[in-house]
Amino acid sequence: MKRKFLLISFITLFMLVLAACSGEKESKQNTSIDKDESGETAQTKQERTEEGTRTIEYLGESYTVPQKAERIVVTGAMEAMEDMVVLDVHPVGAIAVGGKFPELYASVTDKAESIGEKIKPNFEKIVELAPDVILGSTKFPEEVHGKLEKIAPTILVSHISTDWEDNLNLLAELTGKQADAEKILSTYKADIEAAKATLIEKLKGQKVAAIRMRGGQAYVYPKEVFFNPVLYGELGLEVPDEVSKAKSQEAISVEQLADMNPDYVFIQFSADENADAPNALEDFKKNPIVQNITAFKNDQVFVNVVDPLMEGGPAYSRIKFLESVQQYLLK
Repeated sequence: MKRKFLLISFITLFMLVLAACSGEKESKQNTSIDKDESGETAQTKQERTEEGTRTIEYLGESYTVPQKAERIVVTGAMEAMEDMVVLDVHPVGAIAVGGKFPELYASVTDKAESIGEKIKPNFEKIVELAPDVILGSTKFPEEVHGKLEKIAPTILVSHISTDWEDNLNLLAELTGKQADAEKILSTYKADIEAAKATLIEKLKGQKVAAIRMRGGQAYVYPKEVFFNPVLYGELGLEVPDEVSKAKSQEAISVEQLADMNPDYVFIQFSADENADAPNALEDFKKNPIVQNITAFKNDQVFVNVVDPLMEGGPAYSRIKFLESVQQYLLK
């Protein structure tokens, strides 16, 4: 009887130990799965959640975001990438171009992983990075926006040039860099006023145009898009009719450019945007009609005075373009 009691006790103890080991193993597996899928442990997630949330305002909308937005992913919004450069914000996930980060963003992509190309976000990778906030683009369709919202609080950054200050202030508020943004804006506006006083007098009666080559074709933009807000809105230069009439990005023929007959031309040409027509710019410049345009005859055509991937509207684009305008137009 005593031996039977000992045997039952031993079996019971063995079953308890086995259950405990199984539970511990399952717990470890679950923790591992949580970390594999989100990039962090469940405990870390809980700690971040407990830090609370806050509400920020952007272009008339309210957004609830974590109190500390330390893990930011940018997808689709090249404007946000430029703002990160000027504010020195380092995202955990960033946009790739042609499978790699452009040199333009090198100063802030040192800790980032690619989350796909500009218009092709990699949702699985974004989930893995466990972002606090996602900065998308207003160019995204509702379907893409919906998928991003399921991952983390998502703010669609405006691609409209006139929203550039709101865009910069949005990133500044998310990252606690409001003072930096204020200094950047005040310095830029002072530089614009200084340049404006000289340029308006020197370029009176002359035309300045900004063109982008894409797919082997020359394009102009409305006066509120690309670098046009700097030239016509802030510096007050004469707006060519072809620019005034443009409703969006519009192809311009060599004949139309000849009718415009600008005195100065800024051309942006990226190899990535002209992969099927790598010689398009040289062919364009050799065209007999183009060669008779005043800017081309007088050698006042400036190619890629800033990085060709710059959007034109964000603060970084404006700062660099203004520097180039002063350099080339005040010779």
